[in-house]
Amino acid sequence: MKKRVLITGASGFVGYHLIEEALQHNLEVFVAVRKTSKVDHLKHLNIIFTYPELGNIIELKKELKEKQYDYIVHAAGVTTARSADEYNIINAEYTFNLAAAAKATDINLKAFVLISSLAAVGPLNTLEGIITEETLPHPITAYGNSKLLAEEKLKSISSLNYTILRPTAIYGPRDKDIFIFFKQLKAGIEPYIGYKDQKLSFIYVKDLARVAIKALFTSDQRTYNLSDGNFYNRYELAAIAKNVLNLKTVKFHLPVNFVRLIALLSEKVGSLNNKAAVLNSEKLLELMAVNWFCEIEKAKYDLGYYPLYNLDSGLAETLNWYKTNKWL
Repeated sequence: MKKRVLITGASGFVGYHLIEEALQHNLEVFVAVRKTSKVDHLKHLNIIFTYPELGNIIELKKELKEKQYDYIVHAAGVTTARSADEYNIINAEYTFNLAAAAKATDINLKAFVLISSLAAVGPLNTLEGIITEETLPHPITAYGNSKLLAEEKLKSISSLNYTILRPTAIYGPRDKDIFIFFKQLKAGIEPYIGYKDQKLSFIYVKDLARVAIKALFTSDQRTYNLSDGNFYNRYELAAIAKNVLNLKTVKFHLPVNFVRLIALLSEKVGSLNNKAAVLNSEKLLELMAVNWFCEIEKAKYDLGYYPLYNLDSGLAETLNWYKTNKWL
């Protein structure tokens, strides 16, 4: 009999790749989505849809008792929200609710994997140094704070067999965030904010999915930072993408104060429309951060995590997917 895994956030970019990886491990895959979620891209997969209410522990207990999951991968969350409270409710409280319901229900859950974020630790302020699991967290955004709070709430549930994964910037087929930058390159423009040097890090979504599913079978109440093991300067993402797409662009640097003004205006428009702004003052802090380089030795040793993709190979596959599927 196949083991059952529940994957939350399954309709999203990362969720899709988690589903594919779980299916390759011969798991019976239940995907948690909202009834309003767009799921046409999932209907060809051998999966079972379910609609748990993450804000309701009582309903979650019923869901878990009925389905008897062996594993949970919790990838649901938001990267943009209208307030710190909204971040904390969706990213932290919902994490606690799901884990607490699993613990309170007699389902013999073998492992709970939380997809957190390197934003829970925050960047370094200088080019020197590297982020490790021992780095004292200092999130610089409400998003990062909500992810750190989710981790703390998860750890508060005694005897739960969990693994916390903190991926850096995730890219790959179906991503819509970094994709915005690729669309700008396609249009012939290559904008940057200010002139400061940066150390950036990335992880290809398939590497993240692979280690997330692997962690289900080695879960041991630990936390791991994840990237492809390299760091990149601020121009390398565009340089590789332009080479793959055979593009020429006009490179320019926008004044920081000008971009701050744009972010504030975006927030105001979002507020008037009761929507979260994609570009906001806090996102700007992450985009301008000096050093996101993180060590992955702990994940290598404990989880056997050896990334198959660096930025060159990952972008080549990603951009070809965008072209094939008419995104670019």
